[in-house]
Amino acid sequence: MDQSVTAIFDTYAAASNAIDRVRREGIADRDVSVMSNDTTMERSSYRNYSHNEAADEGTGAGTGATMGAVAGGAAGLLAGMGLLAIPGLGPVVAAGWLAATLVGAGAGGVAGGLVGALVGSGLSEDDAHGYAEGLRRGGTVVTVRVRNGDPARIRQLLDEGAYDVNERSQTWRSEGWQGRAS
Repeated sequence: MDQSVTAIFDTYAAASNAIDRVRREGIADRDVSVMSNDTTMERSSYRNYSHNEAADEGTGAGTGATMGAVAGGAAGLLAGMGLLAIPGLGPVVAAGWLAATLVGAGAGGVAGGLVGALVGSGLSEDDAHGYAEGLRRGGTVVTVRVRNGDPARIRQLLDEGAYDVNERSQTWRSEGWQGRAS
């Protein structure tokens, strides 16, 4: 049975490093999703988001997106990324199967669609709202679908450089955040 592991990073660069680590464990690009609202990223290099059903044919994914066949680093990830406009979050750069789920369901237009997609990937609703808020605040969310591997090992690789969304959510609540994506 497939499991998903999600982590959030303050910067796209930190997320890219984590993605490189999981790739070295044999995780295919089609099983990695990334969404970023990191304002420090070079936006001029984004290309249009493209759904690639052929890449997922026979995987049971149903929907998916190509992240490009370029190996390693931010350039390879950016090659398949495109902009989604999510109210309350603004323009979010996204690629991968989770982004394709949003686009395929027409859910990219509402913040609740993002929360729903994250819940569908295995997060609790509270955690999904925390990840959405982290994304809104400039973070980068990475979700890895683990098909034939050790989810605990992938979690360990993603956690390096990630922040604890529950701890950060507590800080945001103390600043007035209500705990729900707007």
